[in-house]
Amino acid sequence: MPPSASTNKSADGGPKVGDKAPAFKLPATDGGEVSLAGMKGKVFVLYFYPKDDTPGCTAEACGFRDAVPQFGKLGVTVIGISKDSLAQHEKFKQKYDLTFPLASDEDGTVCEAYGVWVEKSMYGRKYMGIDRSTFLIDAKGVIRAVWRKVSVTGHVDAVKKAIQEL
Repeated sequence: MPPSASTNKSADGGPKVGDKAPAFKLPATDGGEVSLAGMKGKVFVLYFYPKDDTPGCTAEACGFRDAVPQFGKLGVTVIGISKDSLAQHEKFKQKYDLTFPLASDEDGTVCEAYGVWVEKSMYGRKYMGIDRSTFLIDAKGVIRAVWRKVSVTGHVDAVKKAIQEL
């Protein structure tokens, strides 16, 4: 397992390396839908991010966009998930020419299943939000690497390294 990936469950019991990925089925950009069942037999990256068109989320999305050709050569798909609406996702995708699906988890069910819906704190104010996290899921639906509390700088390279080590 890559050193930058975590094996620990999140504080609220999210999945860890070696666990079966929680099932999901969400509407996605371009009129599509993404689901764990639909990804059966494929290796994929599932990344959760707080909000479309914010500086960190834009940098992360553009990093994945730029890596999609390399990931594609390795047979790996990228899927981004946030609680933003499909309409917001479509604008974000178009504005930054994102070449992978963005899925809308407006009710937060999938975020909770993956343990990324957490209490956060900013300037002493506590609130609930998405903990920037990434999961590398193999062709059998097993989680092979987990990154929580992701720092955008260097993250895509760490994911790429983990993919190459599969």
